[in-house]
Amino acid sequence: MALSDLNLVAIFVAAAVTFLLGGLWYSPLLFAKAWMREAGLSEAQTRQGNMARTFGLSGLAALVMAFNLAAFLGPASTLAFGVFAGFAAGFGWVAMSLGVIYLFEQRSLKLWLINSGYQVLSLTLMGAILGAWK
Repeated sequence: MALSDLNLVAIFVAAAVTFLLGGLWYSPLLFAKAWMREAGLSEAQTRQGNMARTFGLSGLAALVMAFNLAAFLGPASTLAFGVFAGFAAGFGWVAMSLGVIYLFEQRSLKLWLINSGYQVLSLTLMGAILGAWK
C-alpha cells in the first residue's frame, strides 16, 4: 500500500476527534475528578507540567494512532469494518494491555475503566471515521 492510498484528511480529522474526545473525557463534565482521585493526582499536580509539551505530544500520538489504524484498515475499508477494527484494537489490545499493567501496579478497576473506556471509544470513533471516509 502506498501513502497515496491513505486519506490524509481523514487521518488528521480522526486524530483531532480523539484529541477532542480526550479533552471532554478527562474534563469536569465527565471523569476529571474520579480520574484524578484514582490516579492519585491533585488538580495542582495536573497543571504543573509543561502543558504545551503534554498537549503537543498527545496530539502527535493521536496522529500516529490514526495513521496506523488507517494503514491497517486499508483504502477499501468500510464503516462497519472500521468500527469493528477500531473497537477490537481499543478493547483487545489497548484495554487488555493496560489491564495487565494495572494488575501489576495494583491500580484500581475504576482507573482502568476510565482510561480504557477512553481508548476503546477513541479508537472506535477513529475506525468509524477512517472506514467511512473515502
